[in-house]
Amino acid sequence: MVKVGIVGGTGYTGVELLRLLAQHPEAHLEVITSRKEAGMAVSDMFPNLRGRVNLKFQDPAEAPLHQCDVVFFATPNGVAMLQAKTLVDAGVKVIDLAADFRFKDIPLWEKWYGMQHACPELAAEAVYALPEINRSEISGARVIANPGCYPTAVQLGFMPLIDAGAIELKGLVADCKSGVSGAGRKAEVAALFSEASDNFKAYGVAGHRHLPEIEQGLSRRAGVPVGLVFVPHLTPLIRGIHATLYARLTKEVDLQALYEQHYANEYFVDVLPSGRHPETRSVRSANFCRLAVHRPQGGDTVVILSVIDNLVKGAAGQAVQNMNILFGLPEATGLQQIPILP
Repeated sequence: MVKVGIVGGTGYTGVELLRLLAQHPEAHLEVITSRKEAGMAVSDMFPNLRGRVNLKFQDPAEAPLHQCDVVFFATPNGVAMLQAKTLVDAGVKVIDLAADFRFKDIPLWEKWYGMQHACPELAAEAVYALPEINRSEISGARVIANPGCYPTAVQLGFMPLIDAGAIELKGLVADCKSGVSGAGRKAEVAALFSEASDNFKAYGVAGHRHLPEIEQGLSRRAGVPVGLVFVPHLTPLIRGIHATLYARLTKEVDLQALYEQHYANEYFVDVLPSGRHPETRSVRSANFCRLAVHRPQGGDTVVILSVIDNLVKGAAGQAVQNMNILFGLPEATGLQQIPILP
């Protein structure tokens, strides 16, 4: 059994980790921390976990995290980088669901996240862990940088075309929509029901923190810098990301066959039949990405539709997928939940 600790177990990604790990046949929850809720039973805060998680939240300063095999950080940006080195030195694997270890360019990270990086040496060795792209690097890592939600949907959508050398790399467009849970479990006016319901808006058009992360991943894959316009939107959904991606073709290619072959052996990526349109509800509460590829009017523009659950494949589910790889478990272990309808 893999002994698991979670730092920051009271947010949306924290409770999603708890839900998934409580059902995982090879994981044993040892420690869950929360400075504010220390001493409270987990099931008192999250009644859906009654009978499945019998732990209490512990103060992170006192919790025996060093006794775990792996520790997940479901914390705000800037927290994991302060604690990860002590755990890694004790032989504990670290999986960070925030952005502390996603960038190799530390000055770029500091620019976008507005703080000084406390642990650049671990950022240098951390593996940016999108399994469908760099599975082999993940298995031997000490520090896992779990990708962001938008970056997961966008990179999985563009990757087959980049690998095929079939698109113009300077004119990529990612028009993306997210549910309100992407903003986290905190009191914020923009996330109030009366503010977010019956409304649709763009945000971060001038620059969003996920832009350089996406550019970094796509550029690495392409071997040259890419040009990307990324516009996120807030939708009146709780869960879900829908990414509509645009690129200009540079050569003739059977798009449907390209995508089906590229992801033929990927359990968590589902390429829909030609002409279909994936829906966010088709991945709700599950670790799947569903894709569809279109060529409107047979022109030179390709449109890719990519949907994920931002809390699962976009966060906690992908983190558990990475844990499975780290510990040599079948990748789908504990992650075979069927999406919820309606």
